[in-house]
Amino acid sequence: MASIGDFDSLHANIPATKVEITISCRNLLDRDTFSKSDPICVLYLQGIGNKEWRESGRTEAIDNTLNPDFVRKFLLDYFFEERQNLRFDLYDVDSKSSNLSEHDFLGQAFCTLGEIVGSQGSRLEKPLVGIPGKKCGTIILTAEELNNCHEVAMMQFCANKLDKKDFFGKSDPFLVFFRSNEDGTFTICHKTEVVKNTLNPVWQAFTIPVRALCNGDFDRTIKVEVYDWDRDGSHDFIGEFTTNYRELSRGQSQFNVYEVLNPKKKAKKKKYINSGTVTLLSFVVETESTFLDYIRGGTQINFTVAIDFTASNGHPAHPTSLHYMNPYQFNTYALALKAVGEIIQDYDSDKMFPALGFGAKLPPDGRISHEFALNGNPHNPYCQGIEGVMEAYYQSLKSVQLYGPTNFAPVINHVARYFRYASSVKDGSQYFVLLIITDGVISDMAQTKESIVNAACFPMSIIIVGVGPAEFDAMEELDGDEVRISSRGRYAERDIVQFVPFRDYVDRTGNHVLSMARLAKDVLAEIPEQFISYMKSRGIKPSPAPPPYTPPGYPLQTQL
Repeated sequence: MASIGDFDSLHANIPATKVEITISCRNLLDRDTFSKSDPICVLYLQGIGNKEWRESGRTEAIDNTLNPDFVRKFLLDYFFEERQNLRFDLYDVDSKSSNLSEHDFLGQAFCTLGEIVGSQGSRLEKPLVGIPGKKCGTIILTAEELNNCHEVAMMQFCANKLDKKDFFGKSDPFLVFFRSNEDGTFTICHKTEVVKNTLNPVWQAFTIPVRALCNGDFDRTIKVEVYDWDRDGSHDFIGEFTTNYRELSRGQSQFNVYEVLNPKKKAKKKKYINSGTVTLLSFVVETESTFLDYIRGGTQINFTVAIDFTASNGHPAHPTSLHYMNPYQFNTYALALKAVGEIIQDYDSDKMFPALGFGAKLPPDGRISHEFALNGNPHNPYCQGIEGVMEAYYQSLKSVQLYGPTNFAPVINHVARYFRYASSVKDGSQYFVLLIITDGVISDMAQTKESIVNAACFPMSIIIVGVGPAEFDAMEELDGDEVRISSRGRYAERDIVQFVPFRDYVDRTGNHVLSMARLAKDVLAEIPEQFISYMKSRGIKPSPAPPPYTPPGYPLQTQL
């Protein structure tokens, strides 16, 4: 057991583990006139500094039900030493709009992640509140710790002679997969598509992470329920069967033909045999490459910095300026640059970073530039390490005149130019991250959107840190988490932008080490996923990791 003296504040923000949150609701309000509600759940996390709630994700919407079991999970880092406040809002979806104000509010629940994890069986039930004078139903939150299983299973099923459930036609069958929990309950983990009007359906092959199916326990029970789809959401239960990962991994065989049994029918009818059979047609397991697999294989992360030198930041000599050159402490630009850069530089072997500025008048002629080298060398804007970038930033503040407007497109295009001239950077050996630190409202929105749509085709991610008190609505639009960014009818093929407001990370106790660790964690959180999405879309596999290092003079060990 560690003593208090062993506590290291620098490492206090390393998550103890990752947990997966599964959401169900019971007895929701019915807000639709001619059918039941179509619920969706939205998760919000609370910022540290100003206690603002930020949307973290949404489940799928489920048609016509007041008792939804959502398939889409939320994956959260669990910090034992922090109070991680969560809010779950339920809405009745009335249109395809992503704007929540256009849908009916069904209620909400507040809790902490620790509350869920600490409940018996890591299962928390809470009443939904938020509509005065109404009982809004119940939300059921389940947390399960995830292990590090990176395998993905692809499987396909068909069925034969399922029970006929529809009066005027055959059934419209679909399968629902559940993994068992340690307390004997079941958690939904996959739904197949509906195959219309047949008692002998063949479902499309689907992929599912092995951890989602069994959390790495190959003998854990997997329950599969068979339903007949109905438009009004009251799907008819046909029957069920159980299996486990070990059985499924045998592939197509006599062991993987399952009788579909309906317990109620079996209890009523003496001559009941089954409600049809379901057969596994194929089962293939692949190991899904992780971000670290690519890093171990030698992929380099190239880091570029772009800093906003527009006049709205205030004159660097004034203490109220966001660029204030205080000899005793870092300004907000320097804090953000240091927090993010010091993590990314570990993945770049040469530690040479291009550092750019935009929105300033340059000496000697006062021309306005939206893409100038902080070190004053337009032919070689590279700086040695983050310390070199900081030095060039401070030198620029002394030599340029803050001006405007706030244009992002030139610095995004600066990084994208690498890909036009060097085809080798598209082979998976390099990935580029552009950090833009800005105080304000963007002036070239249309051009920036076009630049981002073009850049999404390249191995590149963009981090935007907003500093100061401005409204950053436009930045949220660029961060295409909910609505994929588009330009002139063309959509970005990937989400490559991550935006965070710096003010969410201002620690009122003055502990910059911990607050900047959280900033870095949040702005870098999406990079591995964006990186993997590019590599997968191009079919690029990680290079083999080099053999372990053998010191000179030591022979390689060989087995006889």
